[in-house]
Amino acid sequence: MAAVQWRSRGRNYEAELQRCRPEAAPVEFGDYHPLKPIMVTDTKTRRGARKGSTSSSSSSSSSAAPDPLSSMLDGTDPLSMFAAASATETPALSHSASTGDLGRKRREKEAEEAVGPDFEPWSVKRGEILARFTTTEKLSINLFMGSDKGKAPSPGSSAVSEKVRTRLEELDDLEEGSQRELLNLSQQDYANRIEELNQSLKEAWASDQKVKALKIVIQCSKLLSDTSVIQFYPSKFVLITDILDTFGRLVYDRIWTMCSDPRPLSDSFTVDDVNDTAKETCLNWFFKIASIRELLPRLYVEAAILKCNRFLTKSGIQETLPRLTAMIRGIGDPLVAAYTRAYLCRVGMEVAPNLKDSLNRNFFDLLGTFRQISSESVQNQLVQQRVEVPEYLTLYSPAINWILQCIAYRAPEPLLTEMMERCKKLGNNALLLNSVMRAFRPDFAATRATDFIGMIKDCDEAGFPKHLLFGSLGRSLACADPPESERLTILNEAWKVITKVRSPRDYINCAEIWVEFTCRHFTKREVNTVMADIIKHMTPDRAFEDAYPQLQSVIRKILTYFNDFSVLFSMERFLPFLDMFQKDSVRVEVCRSIMEVFIKHQLEPTRDPVILNAMLHICKTMHDSVNALTLEDEKRSLSLLIIGFIRMVCFGRDFEQQLSFCVEARATFCNLEQVLVQLIHTVNQLAMETRRVMRGNHSRKTAAFVRACAAYSFITIPSLSSIFSRLSLYLQSGQVALANQCLSQADAFLKAAVSILPDVPRSISIEGKLRSSESFLMDFINNFLATLLVIPDHPEHGVLYLVRGLLNMVQDYTWEDNSDAKVRVYVSALPLLAAMSQETYLYSIPKVDSNETLYGGDPKFLSEINKLCETLIGQVLDHLKVLGRDEQQSTRRQGALAFSLFGVLLAHGDLRNNKLSQLAVNLWNLSHKHGYCDTRVSVRTLESIKQQAVQHDMSHLSDTVQRLTLQSRT
Repeated sequence: MAAVQWRSRGRNYEAELQRCRPEAAPVEFGDYHPLKPIMVTDTKTRRGARKGSTSSSSSSSSSAAPDPLSSMLDGTDPLSMFAAASATETPALSHSASTGDLGRKRREKEAEEAVGPDFEPWSVKRGEILARFTTTEKLSINLFMGSDKGKAPSPGSSAVSEKVRTRLEELDDLEEGSQRELLNLSQQDYANRIEELNQSLKEAWASDQKVKALKIVIQCSKLLSDTSVIQFYPSKFVLITDILDTFGRLVYDRIWTMCSDPRPLSDSFTVDDVNDTAKETCLNWFFKIASIRELLPRLYVEAAILKCNRFLTKSGIQETLPRLTAMIRGIGDPLVAAYTRAYLCRVGMEVAPNLKDSLNRNFFDLLGTFRQISSESVQNQLVQQRVEVPEYLTLYSPAINWILQCIAYRAPEPLLTEMMERCKKLGNNALLLNSVMRAFRPDFAATRATDFIGMIKDCDEAGFPKHLLFGSLGRSLACADPPESERLTILNEAWKVITKVRSPRDYINCAEIWVEFTCRHFTKREVNTVMADIIKHMTPDRAFEDAYPQLQSVIRKILTYFNDFSVLFSMERFLPFLDMFQKDSVRVEVCRSIMEVFIKHQLEPTRDPVILNAMLHICKTMHDSVNALTLEDEKRSLSLLIIGFIRMVCFGRDFEQQLSFCVEARATFCNLEQVLVQLIHTVNQLAMETRRVMRGNHSRKTAAFVRACAAYSFITIPSLSSIFSRLSLYLQSGQVALANQCLSQADAFLKAAVSILPDVPRSISIEGKLRSSESFLMDFINNFLATLLVIPDHPEHGVLYLVRGLLNMVQDYTWEDNSDAKVRVYVSALPLLAAMSQETYLYSIPKVDSNETLYGGDPKFLSEINKLCETLIGQVLDHLKVLGRDEQQSTRRQGALAFSLFGVLLAHGDLRNNKLSQLAVNLWNLSHKHGYCDTRVSVRTLESIKQQAVQHDMSHLSDTVQRLTLQSRT
């Protein structure tokens, strides 16, 4: 290809714009419009219709155009298809594959019907009990020693009577000592042994060793009579009742499966639906349990399979619950009796939640049990184990709380009132009163808060601390509001007791609860007083170091009710309260929670100095926690919070104060790059806002101010580590400076951007993966070239010095191997140079003289542009020749690059020049030579050229288009 002489074609941008505008077509009111609401129609297929025929009802007009999204779905959307499929499916479950799943679903459904979601399940309390009641004492356990006699007899063995005799002997064998005792177990070892027994139970059941399974359950139930390590008893109860629950499920599911042959038994089955075999098996289980000699295991095991009474009689559960309740009266130890009642209530709520009479009887029997607590035997046991009475009383809490929760659930008001009166009559029983306040509905406790306070005052401090009672009352008042006239009295009475608590741990546990009541119903004055009291109690001996979770909870509750930060920071004790968080990680977490609330609720920008100083202090605390070991995700999270604060700072028309704030913030947050980037954007926005206010006519003062903004950005950008952030901000800041007629500053920004181009790495890390930086660099260069159109040349430098500087950097940059990026930059520069040679530029900046004004179409200037264009085209053509010598992949790249250059020549070159026209034809042929060019694009290109050739000033294209031919792919 011979060298070509470049000449840009003249452009009339306004005329071209008018030609490109679509013709306006009048739209009548009833015509279809894409923004018009679409009427959804319901389409259903008739069962008896022929294949392909449908019956549909539509409310839209038949003349309306179809919705393009609905047409892709052939009239049905995926959700409707799934719904129709599920509606027409016939449930057919095979008995062998579905019995287990059906049983599980049945139990879940029955549990949901029994109690609603407002009932706190046992599973929630289970973990709390295990975590709370621990011990360092050594424990012991009796392990069952299995024997072969427990295995199921093989077919063809002895008669039925022999089988019965054998099983009775096996039960007797348990009584005769087929077990061994393990001593000196730690708490974890004990839990592991219990879990082993649970697994043994499941394995024995799976291998059809039912008697062995029963032996394990009996043995575990006996462990509940052991109170030798009394502090651990609540946790022991939790672990062993898990085994009982497992046993109860296994027995019930086995009998239910026996009734499900050949069809599954419905959830609402009656006794008449149960076959004789299942009834006999069920009755056999109850007979086995009735033969257990000791009271406690017999009680627990029968309670575990209480639900199986459904298979025998309609009123079986209703008759059995009162009998078991009465049997508990025979247990001598009050603690053991209380937990037995708790287990019976638990089972009763699962199988018969409507039978509240037995639950109520459990409660009234429990009241009688409290007289035993002061008995000599109990007191001797406490002395022997060195357990104080208050600690001993707390062991009853889980059992009593659960019993009262079951009774109070959806209980009528008169019943709750009666129970409350019983507690009053019992007198001086703080433990029971505490459980009543925690179990009863919050609205019930709130409306009678003064009555409860009176009962608390009457309790003896030695038996159960009053601050715990006020804590339970405070939990109820946090969920329900007492009468407005009583609120201040309630707070004063509670705080009189709380503030006298000497132990910092007990004090903060109770104060944390009442903070919510204070925030909910009172003003900042009362909240400030409460915070002052907390500081007073927690500061001595640095007691706050052991109470960070509670102090954090106090902050969260205050932030929940005080979203106005002008009110929040006007509390004198708020910032001193924050000073108690001395541990760095906790301090940062608290500051983070404050910032999240600020960003969420601060809807209007602020200039309040109180808020700004306090928030700067909080943000600085978060910033100062950043070090070399801080993860990038943590830095990003902190940066976003600080950026949210910066965006909410606005000084109105006081732009100088806003800039001063940004200067202070830059010094404060120098270690967080994202914050610095935001500050640069803020200052650039400030400069543009100044321009808007002055309507582009800067005074001496505002001109100095926007130059100060430019200086701020110019100083800050080099401190960024990300080179792409620096490139982008240099370019944006240069554009802002140019818009504000700061030509020397704009020139400095653009030269700085060009100077760091060689430092751009060939690959960058994105989400932990190395990616080529070429696409990012190309985007930046194209944006930079578009800006250069309005940049006037510097009087002390040569013509197009910035363009030449950029191209020189591109020439020297080390591009990737087998990359066409460099010559693509050259191709992208040709439209810029062509636009620079026009008499009137495509766009300009008000009050800034571009090269169109400086040079005024000077021939020397145009000659420089043409020479530069010829040089760039020569470089591209040389590269095309190199690509033509290489393998197939290079020919594909050659075709794409040739077609790209052809498009530039067509749009910007003067094709009346024969050499330029011939070059365009050659590039067209080269791009289609190997058949890699998109035929559809080529066809549309030819059509566009033909349309342009019709215009009077583009008629020369007619000759060119005749020489452009389409070649079929080989």
